[in-house]
Amino acid sequence: MLAYRYRLYPTKAQVSVLERMLGICRDVCNAFVHERTVFYESTGKSPGYFEQKRAITTWKPNHSELSEVYSQVLQNVSKRVDLTLQAFFRRIREGEEPGYPRIKGKGQYDSPTYPGSGFGFHQGKLRLSKIGDVAIHLHRRVKGNLKTCTTRKTKTGKWYACFSCGAEPDHLEPSAEEVGIDAGLKVFAALSNGEFIENPRFFRKDEKALAKAQRRFDKVKNKHRTKARRKAKKVVARIHKRIRNRRHDFVHQTARRLVNRYGVIAVEALQVENMIRSPEAKPDPESPGQYLPNGASAKAGLNKSIADASCSMFRNILLTKAENAGRLVAAVPAAYTSQMCSGCGNIAKKSLKERTHWCLVCGLVLDRDTNAAVNIMALGQQYLAT
Repeated sequence: MLAYRYRLYPTKAQVSVLERMLGICRDVCNAFVHERTVFYESTGKSPGYFEQKRAITTWKPNHSELSEVYSQVLQNVSKRVDLTLQAFFRRIREGEEPGYPRIKGKGQYDSPTYPGSGFGFHQGKLRLSKIGDVAIHLHRRVKGNLKTCTTRKTKTGKWYACFSCGAEPDHLEPSAEEVGIDAGLKVFAALSNGEFIENPRFFRKDEKALAKAQRRFDKVKNKHRTKARRKAKKVVARIHKRIRNRRHDFVHQTARRLVNRYGVIAVEALQVENMIRSPEAKPDPESPGQYLPNGASAKAGLNKSIADASCSMFRNILLTKAENAGRLVAAVPAAYTSQMCSGCGNIAKKSLKERTHWCLVCGLVLDRDTNAAVNIMALGQQYLAT
């Protein structure tokens, strides 16, 4: 399954229809959530996906606005509610924070889906049922059979069409080269062959501009429904979008170059959520109600750098591209890969400030990240051999 995203350029009239569709889908979604909640509280049971999907037909005589939306788009709303509640009960069973589905406010339902029909291409435009022919920038050819089409409105007011397609894997020519990759902060990635990929630090580069825009928004954030608030909010969203687009483009291009070159790739299975977890508060036993320093400020700065490095995004995209290209990929535990000597296996603890690996047992001197990448490659070979 492949996914494609293209920019849409709807006319003003089409934007009005699309936003009207979003509002109707949001109302239907809220009605489904409310219905399930009320029934469950009163009877201990709630209507399922098929019951709510069939109910849409019975609502139409009294709610003519439902006829403005393609029928399968409305049915997809009931599917989303069902999946959300299934996830809610799964989290309860597994002892996680459940988070019951909320009633969505204006602008919180931003991506109606055409599941299988109601869309297609016509004379270079995207034809959407109940919408018409929408101008689309097809910057690359769609491969495979179209399965679904999701239109999405971003916070900056831009529209996109996202397609999922069924396609056969596009395997590349075999490559005998192997590489281990150590993701880091000083450099984006260190390779086991001694090469480095520099860290672009997109968030850090735009941090001052973002802070300035955020300060301007803070001055008007309580002035609801004003032009000044909408304008300031849009500037903040635009900077976030710019950072995200640059990061996304860099990660995709880096992953593509690695997949094209190497036949076997080993990466770390980092738990980024645990890495960016804030330190717990330390109560002061001598002063009730007061707290001791816990390094939260320094950790916040480190968390920004970890998030800016986008390790999880890089690993997921790399794995997806490698699978489609027929490459072998191993995600190995990251424990001790930085401390273990790649020459003799001796483990020596070192601080983050120490950037050179110097083994006192075998005398190996190597860049710290390169040493870790060699260890990751060795672990990857072990995993693939079993």
